Amino acid sequence: MSDVTEAPERTIDDGDLTIDELAQRTGMTVRNIRAHQSRGLLPPPEVRGRTGYYGQAHLDRIELIREMQGQGFNLEAIRRLVDAAPGSSEEPLRFLRAVAEPYTEDQPEVLSADDLAARWGTTDTALLRRAIKLGLLRPLGDGSFEDVTPRLTRAGKELERLGIPAETAMQLAGTIRKHADGVARAYVKLFVEEVWKPFEAAGAPEERWPEVRDALERLRPLAADTLLAIFGVAMADASEQAFGREIERLQRRKKH
Repeated sequence: MSDVTEAPERTIDDGDLTIDELAQRTGMTVRNIRAHQSRGLLPPPEVRGRTGYYGQAHLDRIELIREMQGQGFNLEAIRRLVDAAPGSSEEPLRFLRAVAEPYTEDQPEVLSADDLAARWGTTDTALLRRAIKLGLLRPLGDGSFEDVTPRLTRAGKELERLGIPAETAMQLAGTIRKHADGVARAYVKLFVEEVWKPFEAAGAPEERWPEVRDALERLRPLAADTLLAIFGVAMADASEQAFGREIERLQRRKKH
């Protein structure tokens, strides 16, 4: 795009933006916009004469990229998803937004380092790094953090009231995360094998995008409900076995 010049300043129109105007509208730098283009994240502009013009599709794509980055997708993953969803209609973009939607209704909270220390009852930086690695916290670059799952933070506080320290609770979160990763991969594999691949094999027809997006959206509550139901059964079995042994041991100690 180095041989394309930019038009002089004029009234900004969403459907007819120069790269400088697109940068102004989106709050991005021209350099980052060009970097997105070189990575294949943004479609090329419409070139008239020697000037490249950008429209609503570019604004929508930049908004989508930001949404997906906000959900933890890196740029390469976003590029692959964008490449897998060609087409001129809004349906591929709607599908990608469904992919980027969080799988929880928990609203993230922004906390300072002092807030976190107060909640956890410790200033241990290793604990902070562990939470970031597990995806529970997201650094925002200004010394503050996004608590992705406040519900889990509240559960940690309840464990603390039971006398369980934050370090132990974080170790437990790491163990649960490993098991949750396996469950998540199983559901994603199910969707890919049973919904996405047949759709792809059919040539990804434009009229079937809503059907695929609907299947993904329906998978969210189904996965959560199924996991919770099975966990309830597993927790009951584990409790019965563990406390059955503990009660027997207690009875034997009393006899002696």
